Amino acid sequence: MEFLFCLIGLLLIVEGLPYFAFPDKMKEWMTKIQEVPNTHLRIMGFVAMCSGLLMVYLFR
Repeated sequence: MEFLFCLIGLLLIVEGLPYFAFPDKMKEWMTKIQEVPNTHLRIMGFVAMCSGLLMVYLFR
C-alpha cells in the first residue's frame, strides 16, 4: 500500500508540472485538444495505457 501511494504521488507530480511551469501554454493546448476527434483521443489513451503496462511489466 505504501508503494501504491508513492506511485500516485509521483503521478501527481508529473501531471501537475506542466500546469505549474507553463500555465499559458496549457490553456492553449486545452483549447486545441477539443478539436481532436474522440477516436484519436481514445487511441492515444489506449497506447499510453499499454505503454505504461509494458513499462510496469518490464521494470518491476
